[in-house]
Amino acid sequence: MLEKIRQLARRYEEIEYSLAQPEVWNDAELSRRLTRERSELAPVAEAWKRYESCRRRREDALALSADAELRALAQEEAEEALRGMEEARQELRLLMLPKDPDDGKNVIMEIRVGVGGEESALFAADLFRMYSMYAERRHYQIEIANRSETELGGIREISFVIQGADAYSRFRFESGVHRVQRVPETETQGRIHTSTCTVAVLPELTESEFNLDLNDVQIDTFRSSGAGGQKVNKTSSAIRVTHIPTGTVVECQDERSQYKNKARALSILASRLAQAEKERQDAAVSAQRRSQIGSGMRNERIRTYNYPQGRVTDHRIGLTLYKLDAVLNGDLDELIDALLTARRAEQLQQSGQEDAAL
Repeated sequence: MLEKIRQLARRYEEIEYSLAQPEVWNDAELSRRLTRERSELAPVAEAWKRYESCRRRREDALALSADAELRALAQEEAEEALRGMEEARQELRLLMLPKDPDDGKNVIMEIRVGVGGEESALFAADLFRMYSMYAERRHYQIEIANRSETELGGIREISFVIQGADAYSRFRFESGVHRVQRVPETETQGRIHTSTCTVAVLPELTESEFNLDLNDVQIDTFRSSGAGGQKVNKTSSAIRVTHIPTGTVVECQDERSQYKNKARALSILASRLAQAEKERQDAAVSAQRRSQIGSGMRNERIRTYNYPQGRVTDHRIGLTLYKLDAVLNGDLDELIDALLTARRAEQLQQSGQEDAAL
């Protein structure tokens, strides 16, 4: 790994030199590619620079420790430099972990009711609001593909796309069963109920990644459903696509344009089929996804939102936060960062990079 880091650092310096040449900027594609590569290599190059700087400081300090008058000061400097080396070493280990190629993609999210009837639908609406507010904090864009609402304002099912840099890497851990414990608005006796919703998360495929045989797809049009009155769509702009070999069905009716609905529905269908194929090829991923998504039963939870105690607990990492209101208002970074850290620690353990020669 040490030699690979050196090569990446050298490549970063080569790109810096190239981008300093005026003629490079005459080629828009070349300058764009080099700028993107520099951005990707910068964290590794900067961490390596800090590591090398601390290593040289430590060597100089150890050389001075031979002088009796400077020994104490030199040893203190050497220890400080060693701490800096360890910090840079740990950062490099994390940066050199294999990256999931899907992390930089847009994300498709689907929320469905589980156990709890109307209360589950109201909770699904709360989850969608939470993710919408978090997306706004991260300056992501949300496009709703399909939404089925209840008369009380709940959501039976909703599919939406979140667009933004690294969106999938931030939302990927939301897959699973979410449980809520609270007194429902429909409860007259003041009793606490437990309800669930399921959340599915998929990376969105780009058009170049579509590998969908349209001969296997049945496309139907229908009128979008609405709340009545002026909200009812008078034209058949909603789209239902059915993948005949698997029976997978996707509906898209939020856009008034039939063309946009069709494009979005095909994108979601392709992403679902790609995920299913990935799971078939990787038994471990398949088992993990089944345990995350489950069937919506209470005991298959990944996270609990407890209103009486004002707490949120993520059961996968044993993290409890007493900031329910903040989380429901989109303050998800602490939860997501903790999950990312746990994933990186697991990757480090699996790859054996703790013993890397740095």
